[in-house]
Formats: sequence, structure tokens, C-alpha cells
Amino acid sequence: MATHDLLYEGKAKKVWATAEPHEVAMEFKDDATAHNGLKRGQIRDKGRVNARITALLLDFLGTQGLPTHFIRQMDDRTLLVRQLDMIPLEVIVRNVVAGSLHARTGIAEGTALASPLVEVYYKSDALGDPLFNDEHVALVQAASPEELARMKDMARSVNHHLQSFLLPRKLILVDFKLEFGRVGSALVLGDEITPDTCRLWDADTGQKLDKDRFRQDLGGVEDAYHEVLRRVER
Repeated sequence: MATHDLLYEGKAKKVWATAEPHEVAMEFKDDATAHNGLKRGQIRDKGRVNARITALLLDFLGTQGLPTHFIRQMDDRTLLVRQLDMIPLEVIVRNVVAGSLHARTGIAEGTALASPLVEVYYKSDALGDPLFNDEHVALVQAASPEELARMKDMARSVNHHLQSFLLPRKLILVDFKLEFGRVGSALVLGDEITPDTCRLWDADTGQKLDKDRFRQDLGGVEDAYHEVLRRVER
């Protein structure tokens, strides 16, 4: 299927129109950003790796009964997906203390949580993607209370299924970001699931296998992404 006009370009992806009015092509880039865009660079082969990981994980979640925008993989870097009316919220699920949760609470990084913590952030580069509670979401009319509750329930379900998939592959799902959109009145999981949007640690060594290696200048970024793909493809 040929792509047509560029509809949107973000930090990590381009979205192209296709011949089908309700389908778009999502192309993954090698570009990498961190710290709200203050750090920029490229991770070699990241686009290909992230496209494949997303295809595999969204396909798996679909088999578990979760509605996603994924249709099929078009080429090494591009997925065909349903076009969604995106909700301007990010839903974060945390299983282990890391990143901003450590910074906000002072709890030691690596502390396992007794139950998953679900947080919601407002997608706004200008505002720095602030942490919102339910009242904030209602104030800016980003989603209805029913939609927000459904998004949180779906996020917990995604967490359950991803953990069941990743742990046998010796990957600890520390935390991850999800985005949702609407198809009519139905909520659908969109965007990507990759080492860009998840913290993934090796279950035996605790080694970080995600974008924190780029954020924290740890080195071995490309190798970490390829290792995640190797395990997901098992």
C-alpha cells in the first residue's frame, strides 16, 4: 500500500495518509529525545527495532482481547494502523520505583510496588506534560469520567498481559506509557510499546534495557534495544 501526505511528525514517528480513509501508516524514526526535548540524538536502527517490537506486542495484546489500532506491519519501519481521534493524555503504569516516581517520593529506585500504580499526564509540550488527577482531566475536558476510568482499567489489563509475556523472557516491566484514542465511542489502544516508552530491566542482572541508557549516558543503547527485540521475538 502506498503512502500519501504526511499528516504528522513527532519526536519518534511520522504518520502518513494512505488510500484508505480510516487507516494511516506509522513510520518509526531513529531520532531520540530526552528531558522534554532538551537532549537530542539518534539511536542507530531504532526505528526498525521499535516498529517490530510494537507490531509483536500489539498483536499479542489483540489476541488477549484488548482493542488496538494495529492492523499489520507494512515494511521494516512502518505499521499500518487505524486512524484514531487521540485523547491528549498519557497513562503511566508503574510496577517498580524509577524515574520521576523516585524523584517525587524519595523511595529508592528498584523498590517493587505492592500493586501497580496508575498515573495520568496531560500531553502538552508547552506545559511539560504535567501529572493530572481526575479533577484536572475534567477541568480541561480531555476525557469524560467514564473514558478515564476505562483507560485506567485497560492500562491495568495491558500491564497484566505484558508482564505475563515479558517475565518468561527475563524482562522486568518496570513502568510504561500508553496512549488511547477513539473510534466512534470506543476506546482503542494506540501509539507504540517499545524501549522508548517502557522501562525494561534484565530479570537476572537488573541491567537497564531501555531509553534510560540514552537519557543517562550509560552507553550500549543500540545493543539494549536489539536485545529486547531478540527476547520479544522468542
